[in-house]
Amino acid sequence: MGQSTIAREQLRAFIERIERLEEEKKSIADDIRDVYAEAKGNGYDVKVMRQIVRLRKQEAHERQEEEAILDLYKHALGMISAPPAGEDEI
Repeated sequence: MGQSTIAREQLRAFIERIERLEEEKKSIADDIRDVYAEAKGNGYDVKVMRQIVRLRKQEAHERQEEEAILDLYKHALGMISAPPAGEDEI
């Protein structure tokens, strides 16, 4: 077997593995969509659930930093009355 034949077979194997994983990813995405649909059918707010899932992936300090910046921006736009503790106004 020549070097190019080995490289071609290796490339084919990589591509086929990626294709199988992409199919599994699609199947998992479909399952997740079904769970959200079931939750919505039970009266839950799916948009908020997606936010919660995203927040739970973050480290606590990342979440706190994001929430502090969000509060600071809300204050700057007049959406809340007081700036976050220890933060200067924009």
